[in-house]
Amino acid sequence: MFSERIYNFSAGPSMLPLPVLQQIQQELLNCSGSGMSVMEMSHRSSAFDSIFQDTKSRLRALLQVPDDYEILFLQGGASTQFAMVPMNLMGRTGRADYALTGNFSTKAYEEAQKFGLCAVACSSADQNHTYIPQQEALQLDADASYFHYCANNTIYGTEWNYVPDTGAVPLVCDMSSNILSKPVDVSRYGLIYAGAQKNMAPAGVTVVILRRSLAGSAPENTPTMLNYATHVKGDSMYNTPPCWCIYVLGLVAKWLQEDVGGLSEMARRNEEKAALLYAYLDESHLFHAAVQKAYRSRMNVTFRTGDRDLDAQFAKEAAAAGLSNLKGHRLVGGMRASLYNAMPIEGVKALIDFMARFEKEHI
Repeated sequence: MFSERIYNFSAGPSMLPLPVLQQIQQELLNCSGSGMSVMEMSHRSSAFDSIFQDTKSRLRALLQVPDDYEILFLQGGASTQFAMVPMNLMGRTGRADYALTGNFSTKAYEEAQKFGLCAVACSSADQNHTYIPQQEALQLDADASYFHYCANNTIYGTEWNYVPDTGAVPLVCDMSSNILSKPVDVSRYGLIYAGAQKNMAPAGVTVVILRRSLAGSAPENTPTMLNYATHVKGDSMYNTPPCWCIYVLGLVAKWLQEDVGGLSEMARRNEEKAALLYAYLDESHLFHAAVQKAYRSRMNVTFRTGDRDLDAQFAKEAAAAGLSNLKGHRLVGGMRASLYNAMPIEGVKALIDFMARFEKEHI
């Protein structure tokens, strides 16, 4: 048992900023003088409407979302978006392009095949998803309804280092594991979606940022709850939304604005954290990074020793030392340190110190 907070390197649900947790603690029984918890509020009440509008306003400001885009707070996780995207957007031509650079982009592709003709525009499977195909390698269909990619690959530890140029074909991006980690030019995308449980809030809300002109073209037999037009018309209030998660998302957005100073500063901090850990890995005689240098994720640092038993021992001893959830995903093994926004640089330094001690004992 730990008497103090540990450093949680989980890929999600991940740690939240301490000031956010402290504000939640203060407001848990009585939020903003309402006399009740957010978990007890009616989603139709003026008290929650104030929270809802503030959250959406802060998110729009942070990401500089243009006026012709809707911000939706949906449920079902990013995995539901794997179906909603093709159900709503593929009708224009019946075709779509997919970039397969990891587990979740592949799952999105497999789901989309149920709704139309999906082409593989590129794949990194030939090198076990240790790199990101560059622009010249993309095989693009000019008549595709959209091009889908996953900006950061949580399991394998790669991150796109550019925004694909697809001409007039709308870009659809799964940003679940790097949204709010850096500035984004939303105007380059037709649709962005992201599960909250990595950089934004607890699991339960999915943020969808949608160019308004793309809503309303779903087939008539599209289920009501899976039609973007339903949620645009209802302002995410067609049914009871995930109120608690929206509240926490608003607090995280406030923390990013007022405590951090915006997404440019957040990007600088994230780059500093990742650079420290990768620099250690590049000099280590025991540990090595799992992906090619040009495509390394700032959010999910994957590494290993090359010995499965030693990897398991490392993860176990690290957890005992208050550095939790460093075991790699079951698909790839090894270790993974997730350095999302809420992970302080002190946590990265503590991890490096522990790795150095472990290395000294096993070299």
